[in-house]
Amino acid sequence: MSSELALIKRIEAYLYQEMSDEEMIQFEQERAANPALDSKVVAHLDFLKSLKNYGEVQDLKSSMKNFHQQLDIVALKEELQEKEPAFVIFFRKYKRNLAVAASVAILATLITLISTGQFRKASNSSTYNALKRDMESIKKSQNALIRNINSKSPNKEIAPSQFGGTGFALSSNGYLVTNYHVVQGADSVYIQNNKGESFKVQTIYIDPSYDIAILQIVDPLFESLSPLPYTFKKSSSDLGEDVYTIGYPRDEVVYGKGYLSAQTGFGGDSIAYQVSIPVNPGNSGGPLMDNRGNVIGVISGKQTQVDGAAFAIKSDYLLKAIENIPQDSLKKKLKINSKNSLASFNRTQQIKKMQDYIFMVKVYN
Repeated sequence: MSSELALIKRIEAYLYQEMSDEEMIQFEQERAANPALDSKVVAHLDFLKSLKNYGEVQDLKSSMKNFHQQLDIVALKEELQEKEPAFVIFFRKYKRNLAVAASVAILATLITLISTGQFRKASNSSTYNALKRDMESIKKSQNALIRNINSKSPNKEIAPSQFGGTGFALSSNGYLVTNYHVVQGADSVYIQNNKGESFKVQTIYIDPSYDIAILQIVDPLFESLSPLPYTFKKSSSDLGEDVYTIGYPRDEVVYGKGYLSAQTGFGGDSIAYQVSIPVNPGNSGGPLMDNRGNVIGVISGKQTQVDGAAFAIKSDYLLKAIENIPQDSLKKKLKINSKNSLASFNRTQQIKKMQDYIFMVKVYN
């Protein structure tokens, strides 16, 4: 409890600029390195704004009460009875005061609504949808599109999974990436390649703040892949750039094309891009590629009630998540490919070469 109070005091000293320059720099570095601390700073700032708005409303109420007490009701009544109708004389005499009071009241109300997010709640009826594939829901409500997602490798049979998504290779020796929300709460996870072969995997690292999960194939039947043909882009991509994705919204690989439509994700999320591209439940965890065959993001969700508004975690944050993996937790070295062999191929050829490195992720709870 005392440590929490000390943290709040530090946050307020930071917000009120009561720290020295050196302390400010140190605190900002802590915010950048600790998402939880950054969230607390933002939340406390919103709390202080709410207190300020509340105080303004109380001041308005006090001013209006004082205004009412200063009115000479008896004299006003006598004056109004002798002349024009009461409401006309009252309005003429006090219309300036009433206009000021009404304007202040309206302004205070608007500030309160904006600060508490009421306008956003009313106007932003669309929501963010993670694209994890609910196999049971598909069986019940979309019988025409049912695919039996049983995977049968030559040596074993895997029961139907409860949830599904997409993952793709980070290295040729069995490391893959998907979204954290795809494997969250899983008892066991398998992947299936484009040949129908299934392999058991383990989740070796998660970063919920980036919605990233790193998987490792631990199946004795798995043989290393050929060297990856794609690389991971470290710099930002440009607005309007052509992009495409490959994933498993059903039990066969599906290609979708589009363009980068915004530099930020849902609600201005800076760790994601918005892309105009067709995606469906099951696309979560799939790669977002540019024309040269660079991975620029990881498909994570879409916005409801808005056509073509999908979102992808930027590849830069995927690389940051990989850097944060404790090296002593890796049984094999995870080395990110730096050579791109797709750049000289057309889109159709790129897709053919990519398919061996993209997997259906099957989750069992």
